[in-house]
Amino acid sequence: MPITKSAKKAAKRSLVLQKRNNEFKLRMKMAIKKFLKSINKAEKVWQEELDKVYKFIDKCTKVGVIKKNTASRKKSRVAKAFAKQTV
Repeated sequence: MPITKSAKKAAKRSLVLQKRNNEFKLRMKMAIKKFLKSINKAEKVWQEELDKVYKFIDKCTKVGVIKKNTASRKKSRVAKAFAKQTV
């Protein structure tokens, strides 16, 4: 348990940031999952849906939830799946 006043504040702030990060990460994961699921069902997926997934990934990177290279890797895998379904 934190003892000093600043340690208590830091612990409280840590919980707030953890909650925010989990929300961003969950939104990103759900967007990717929904996108890939629609591709696997052989539904026609449009560029706008790919842009939405990119938006969630970029937002997570900007906020600091994931690192830049992780974002690039996720975007690359999604784009590869998108390109495969259009061929």
